[in-house]
Amino acid sequence: MPLLPETIRRLDEIVADAQARGRVPSLVAGVVRDGELRHLAGAGDLPAPDPDTQYRIGSISKTMTAALVMRLRDEGRLALDDPLRRHLPDAPDVTIRQLLGHVSGLQREPDGEWWERTAGGDLTALLGGLGPQKLAYPPHRGYHYSNLAYGLLGGVLSAITGEDWAPLVDRHLLKPLGMRRTTYFPVEPYARGYVVHPWLDTLREEPREDAGAMAPAGQLWSTVADLARWAAFLADPRPQVLAPATLAEMCAPVVIGDPDSWTWGHGLGLQLWRRGERVFVGHTGSMPGYLAVLVVHRPSGTGVVAFANAYTLHGGSIATLGLDLLAAVLDHEPARPPRPWRPRAAPPPDIGALCGRWWWMGREYEAAWDDATGELVVTPLDVPGAVPWRFAPEGPDRWRGRSGMNDGEVLRVLRAPSGAVEALDIATFVFTREP
Repeated sequence: MPLLPETIRRLDEIVADAQARGRVPSLVAGVVRDGELRHLAGAGDLPAPDPDTQYRIGSISKTMTAALVMRLRDEGRLALDDPLRRHLPDAPDVTIRQLLGHVSGLQREPDGEWWERTAGGDLTALLGGLGPQKLAYPPHRGYHYSNLAYGLLGGVLSAITGEDWAPLVDRHLLKPLGMRRTTYFPVEPYARGYVVHPWLDTLREEPREDAGAMAPAGQLWSTVADLARWAAFLADPRPQVLAPATLAEMCAPVVIGDPDSWTWGHGLGLQLWRRGERVFVGHTGSMPGYLAVLVVHRPSGTGVVAFANAYTLHGGSIATLGLDLLAAVLDHEPARPPRPWRPRAAPPPDIGALCGRWWWMGREYEAAWDDATGELVVTPLDVPGAVPWRFAPEGPDRWRGRSGMNDGEVLRVLRAPSGAVEALDIATFVFTREP
């Protein structure tokens, strides 16, 4: 379904204003909804807006590095609480999980000249001299963003798989999602990146160095059309690429960056933002001459990607721009229509005996069978908006929680001597047919 004309006008106004006030050669943004790129907004003509023009996406590359780490975890080839030293000898005493969530305390950058000043070195050079002195402070003291952490995570991927980071990204993420214009090096057409002189408004083109071993922290180039596919994946992941439960785990907060107001934080490789009652996931990116943002509202399947080919956006930030654009879509567009009700097949008799109303401590619950997933769904009826508890069968009279407050907990069916269902024991709380 296309966006409403008034939504499009508002998006175009926001982008045009940001490009003019921000003094950037070009600014381009795309809106993705329900897996499709619905609108392209752009301003400036260096280059003209185009969904297939590459920009450097900087630290948005980290989201893909994190997804690869989580794939290896799901395959049993590493654990998130593995010490880094298990995979990279002589590394600092931190864990994979701490590196993913920026709570390791590791210093922000590797030693030496990096980014715009020189091409990056290899992994051996990056690992040289690593030790306790690389910690800015102890793990979990607070949020401390670290590019070095993601260079080391790339090293972990290579150590386990025997492959370089770039082909891993290409084979496991880019090709399955059809992201053909997302590449390690720029491929024409691509936007040149600039620094804008603060009072002359002249442009200085920035070098486009190979980040080397630091590539997992910020090397990739992409387009609006391609990054929209990644945004759609973050909203609704394909199980063959990454398990939906694993992506949900990545979106859970590891650390809150502003403890006094709780408006932003970090998950496992994903930045988190809160505006009012909405929570967004994604990442920003910057490299010499480039800014980028990817922000997704998972419940509505809506996302925004935006690029600028300058290192600063005067009078604002690329993160704020992305959040403003996404809020405009969510504020102006109608919500997803409710799914139509359809009759379901009758549950098997042994499961039908579990359905209906249950009570615990005077509180009412409803158990129903989901014929599409084969799960038992228990919904608290006296708590508006409560997340239902979904239970998957695990054995005779035994179910394992998959959502809500009982995620991971066990439901046991208690039977009378006659064999009739008498009660449900959910994590030791006994639910009966009578209040």
